[in-house]
Amino acid sequence: MKGKKIRVVVAKPGLDGHDRGAKVVARALRDAGMEVIYTGLRQTPEQIVQTALQEDADAVGLSILSGAHMTLFTRVAELLKEHEAEDILVFGGGIIPDEDIPKLEEIGVARIFQPSTTTTEIIDFLEANLQVQE
Repeated sequence: MKGKKIRVVVAKPGLDGHDRGAKVVARALRDAGMEVIYTGLRQTPEQIVQTALQEDADAVGLSILSGAHMTLFTRVAELLKEHEAEDILVFGGGIIPDEDIPKLEEIGVARIFQPSTTTTEIIDFLEANLQVQE
């Protein structure tokens, strides 16, 4: 019997209305055999964390182009901690300045993927960092 697949919530927090990148990543993860829950546009951190908890997600991928990454990523990390769900891996991508990446890592974001990242790199990262039984 095949084991549990990697479950990833892909979300667009905040007011950013550009979701092409998030949809490309969601499709690539799905094509790689992962279960993907795409939340759609303009999600609050509360909605994202609630979805991750309800869906028993292994990871949450946040896509942000609006510049609000410090506020939104921080809130998602805080809510996961409040719900004792810090085992859910948080990763993100979008237009995020290099100088903000160490700050995001300090609050618990496992990895930030820049626009030049390939979908294969994201898939490899998730498979290497999530302990999901095959």
